[in-house]
Order: sequence, then structure tokens, then C-alpha cells
Amino acid sequence: MKGRAWILMILFLGASFSGCFGEENLSNESDQTTYPSIWDRHTLEWNTTGTYSYTLEQGPHTALPVQEAMIPVDTSEVWESGPSSAEVHLSYWLPSNTEVGEKVPVIAIISPYFSYGPQGSDSTPTNTVSAGRGEFIFENFVPHGYALAQVAVFGTEESSGCFDYRGAGEGLGIHSAVEWLGTQEWSNGNVGLYGKSYEGATQWEAAAMGSEHLKTIVPISGTTALHPLLYKNGSAEARSQVMHMNYFSSTVDYNEDDLDNVCPDIAEGLFAGPVTYVGGEMDPYMANYYDERSHIDKAFNNWNGSIYWVQGMQDWNVDPHQVFGGPIGTNWYSDYANSGYDVRGILGQWGHDYPDQWQKHDDIDSGYGAEAFENMTRWDWAQDLFEWFEYYLQDRGTKPDTNAQIQRNDGVWRIENIWPPTDSEPLPVDLGDCDYDGAFVGGGVSVVGGGQVITIDCPDINLESDIHISGLPTAHLAAVPTFDGGQVFIEIQDLETGLRLGHATMDVRYHAGGYEPQTVIPGEEVTMMMEFQGIDAILPAGHGIRLVLTDTGEDYLAPACGTACTLHILPSMSELTLPIIDRTNSTILEVPKPTEN
Repeated sequence: MKGRAWILMILFLGASFSGCFGEENLSNESDQTTYPSIWDRHTLEWNTTGTYSYTLEQGPHTALPVQEAMIPVDTSEVWESGPSSAEVHLSYWLPSNTEVGEKVPVIAIISPYFSYGPQGSDSTPTNTVSAGRGEFIFENFVPHGYALAQVAVFGTEESSGCFDYRGAGEGLGIHSAVEWLGTQEWSNGNVGLYGKSYEGATQWEAAAMGSEHLKTIVPISGTTALHPLLYKNGSAEARSQVMHMNYFSSTVDYNEDDLDNVCPDIAEGLFAGPVTYVGGEMDPYMANYYDERSHIDKAFNNWNGSIYWVQGMQDWNVDPHQVFGGPIGTNWYSDYANSGYDVRGILGQWGHDYPDQWQKHDDIDSGYGAEAFENMTRWDWAQDLFEWFEYYLQDRGTKPDTNAQIQRNDGVWRIENIWPPTDSEPLPVDLGDCDYDGAFVGGGVSVVGGGQVITIDCPDINLESDIHISGLPTAHLAAVPTFDGGQVFIEIQDLETGLRLGHATMDVRYHAGGYEPQTVIPGEEVTMMMEFQGIDAILPAGHGIRLVLTDTGEDYLAPACGTACTLHILPSMSELTLPIIDRTNSTILEVPKPTEN
């Protein structure tokens, strides 16, 4: 069937699809398109033969041959040295309806990964539809009348200028590409951005510049700011020390042509990781480096668009804190939604992956998403995204619901108005009432650091019924540092099964939470205001909680001060708080499943 024939057939078969078309699906005046309800998608037939999902119906258009463009950019105001001008290279594919004069929106992927890596291991250039990324858009959306663009950031592929890792120069080049795409004779003026990881970060860089053509972004585990990516409450990820160098070394050929690629931020970036890790509060200069590379806050003030947020709740690469974190008192997802932005979220128990790439979902362990695997892959996601793009880029169909599709750790999906839920109730747990062991010093004070571990068992949390933890638990730990430094990593587990539920980490110099360190005085008690990464999990009736405290954890470096900077933890003066919700089966979202993979 072509076009909307499938819609007509469904309407004629209304009895068999009772409930698919409610009042919420009434279309706007510009187009009478109506789509099946998300609640009924599990009853429909989906194409599950590929490595990603497909829309319910293929569009009627074909892709025209690829075209390329070089966009000149005045860079004289962003780089202290280096070129005063540079060019952004992009390639784009138009749908065939542009041949008869129809104007179309464009979905762009902006990336450093075109022709990326050392010689012999290069990825594809912009003029080749990239596997997994551009391919998904090319096959699903170009036939429905969308253009696809692939854009190389400065200093990569055929784009000239400095490789300005997440910096102002890179943002200017991205903005120039968005403006160009929104002003072409074939364009309807609407640009949407799509992509994962760094390709999610470039979307926030674009939003920070505030283009009127940028109508929506779809960041998939996308970095919102560099400092919270590499440091969680001051705890340094291992890659924090080499992140800038890793990217820079893969964008240069180490010859004289690279002189145009080097700018001051390159050298600054090489020092940023080690200096921040060691210096902490003694590193005021490096704040400039990270402030320049914080984009979500600038977008909040400069841009007026919509956000389709995709996040793996078990992502250790770009973790959920990028979505549900921020400075003290900030939760970016909630703040955007509450400030009038149209925000939709799909939040699955996968790692650093797309919602629909089932072959990658299989590479997860128990406690890290494996229990949710059977219901994890969203075969309807292309359709969900299609309906979003149709409204925000084509002005067709009804306005999508601004909600959050969230998957629990046991695989159950449901729809919340917002996540974390606003109706959660705090369940305080006095750690002084729990059992704890580990290393001790005089007076029975537990010690974290130098390879020592504290285990805190709280068996009487949940005696009668299941409890549903949904949100960002907190642990307020009373601690006495022995040095101006030290760190605590907490893993929270089901006491009965040992199943991992989540984690939190903090450098004691960041004990107030957020991004700003301060000096701590050895021997003086502080309260470490720790916030866990987002958790949506069931704790069965009769099961308690175990907290395992160490000085480091997966993906994190030990404290810079080494074994000398132990922390004395005072459980009797500490508290864990769990956000608890009560949901009925009416909120459960049944999702499509393949007949076989």
C-alpha cells in the first residue's frame, strides 16, 4: 500500500481496531492524517527484519542524487589564532517531490565522525549515507518528503579550520550549517537535528546559538555539557584525562596541513583534564574551558524549539545525569518542560544505544539492563519519531503528547507526564538504624579509601509490599576527611538478591553537589549531598537495601590524592532517601515484539 492507503483501510476496519482513534488524535486543519494510538501499536504489524525500526508505511518519494556544499564562515571573532575564516562541508539528499517545486524540511546529522580515524580505518565521508545513523533517516524519512543532510564539524572530513572540541568555534560552524539548510530554495525553513553521543552534543551546540530555523532536536544519549560528562560531582571518569587528545589525534594527519587545524583551545584541552582532576578548587582558570563547553544552559536562554529526548538509563558513556542533572536545584528535563518547551522522552534500560537497535541491546549484564531485555527494543520508535517530525517540521498531524515513556528495570514500560514523576513520596532511611561493617578506626568510625570498603545493610525497608523506586535517590553522608580530597562511590543493591539498582559518586571537595568545588579541612565534618543516577526499579516485598561504599567504581579514577585521603563515614548521622511512586496496571504500555529475531 502507498501513501495513506493503510489509514483508509484501518478506518474501514474500525471495529477490529476499536480504541485506536480517540479524540486525542484529531488532526489539525492543514492535514487530516490520523495515526494509531501508541496504546494500540502492539496490535499492528511491524517490519522487524532489519537492524533498526521502520515507519508503519513507506512514503511515496525517492531520494535524488547526493549534492554537496561548502559554507564559508567568518571565524575571526572565535579563535585567538588560526584561520580568520573556515568552511563547513556538508552533503544532502533531497526527496523527489522537490522536483515539482515542493519545499521540504531537513533532518541533519552533525558529526566529527565522517572520514574519522587514522588512515586505513576511516569511516565514510559525508556524501555516503552513514550506516545506522544517516541510513535510518534515509530509509524512513526521505520517502516521506524530508531532506537528509550530513555535516562535518570544523577540522574534520573536508571542513577546514580548527577542530575546536565542543568549543565556540565548533558551535559557530554548526550554526552556519543550520542557517544554510533553513534558507535554501528547496527548504520550508524548518530544520531538525538527530544523532547519538557526540552527534547529540552538536544538537545542543546548535540550540545554544538560537537559530529560528532549528525547530526540534532529537539528542540520543547526547552530551549537554562537557564538565558533567567527565566529572560526576567531581569524581573523574578515566577518559577525562585524555578526551580532548583522543579526538584531536584522530582528526589530524601530523603534517603541515594540520597547522590550520590547531588553535589555542587544543592546548588548553590537553591540560584541562589533569589540572581539574588534581587541582579541584585550585583550578579557577579551567572553569573558562568548561563554561564555553556547556550548551544546555545557553540553549535554555537562547532557543525556542522542541526536544525529543532519548536516554539509556544504563548508559555509562553519556549517563542519565546529562538529562536529569544540572547545577544545584536544576533538573534539565523538568526545567525545560516546566518552562514551556515541548519535551518528549523515551527512557529505556539500554546502555549507549538507540531505542531500536536490538543487536546492541543484547550486550548487557544483570543489574545493568539485562532483566529488561525482552521488552527493551522499541520497534515502533521510527513511527513515534515520524509523528514528532511530521508535526514540528511538516506542520502535519496532531501535536504529539509531551510525555515520558519510561522502562522499569524489570522491562515494564509505562507513560508518565514527566520523569522523574512529580508525585513521588520520599522514603527516608536512617543509616544509623542499619547494619554496617568494613574498616574502622577508633570510636567505630567506618573508613572509605585506600582500598577499604563499607557495607551498609538495611533489611527492614520493605516488609509488606513491593515498592517502586522512581527518580533520583539521595544519600546525605556525614564524613570527616583526612585530606583536602577523597571520594565515595556508592552502589545500591537489592539486599536479598544482590541485584544492582544504581550508583552515585562524589569527590568530597564537591560535597555541596553540582560543579563547584571548595576546600575541605582535614578533621572537620561535612555532609556529602550525593544524588544517584536516575533509577526506575522495583524492590520486591520483604527485600531490603544494601549500600556498598568504596573510593572508586566502574569507569572512575581513584581520588587524585591516592590512598592518603581516606574519609571517615558516620552512618549514625547519615540518611538515604528513596523516591517512591504507586502505579496501577492502567499506566503500563505494551510495546510491539518481533515474531522472531
